[in-house]
Amino acid sequence: MPKIRVVVADDHPFVVIGVRASLALHETIEVVGEANGPQSLMRLLERQPCDVLVTDLTMPEAGAPAEDGLRLMRRIRQSWPQIRIIVLTSLTNAGILRSIMTDGVSGVLNKTGSMEELATAVRTVSYGRSYVSKSILATLAEAGSEASEMTVVPRLSPRETEVVGLFVSGLSISEIARRLDRNVRTVSRQKRDAMLKLGVSNDPGLFAFMRAHGMA
Repeated sequence: MPKIRVVVADDHPFVVIGVRASLALHETIEVVGEANGPQSLMRLLERQPCDVLVTDLTMPEAGAPAEDGLRLMRRIRQSWPQIRIIVLTSLTNAGILRSIMTDGVSGVLNKTGSMEELATAVRTVSYGRSYVSKSILATLAEAGSEASEMTVVPRLSPRETEVVGLFVSGLSISEIARRLDRNVRTVSRQKRDAMLKLGVSNDPGLFAFMRAHGMA
């Protein structure tokens, strides 16, 4: 019986080491490649066939195009639809977690939790089924489906809404400043203020939040 071929992607080396060590305990699973960012992952997938990708959601890469988070997941699904994706994440926002789960990935696990579930998740998604870790399910259960549906999105100012909308559409801060005829620092501050109101701390989180609430 052929082994399940796995590629691991994370910008934290110790996470990659932990994933590899956990999967090495199972004879039916083989780690065939590792990547530490979106660009290296795409290059790896172009040359290395695999069945399952175990990846972090956010892997910021200095000097590389802003393609991370859900954008990266969509590109991988479009280019390699046969690959099953398992996302390892430390995010705890129920809205973002739901967005990940409904964006075409096959599995979601909590990065800070036990790795004991990982091999089970890999086998499960390789059979074409979905897998959500116990801790993620507990987070969603605590939030409650009704409460999640009724979550009120914090009100942004018209200018903050404009800046965030252009940013998640793919424009850089400099491009937004030129389009809106504003100072780059002003646009950067408006984006930062919007992120504080929305309770997100990085760009992939912002995109995921907007997408989770149908705003991207």
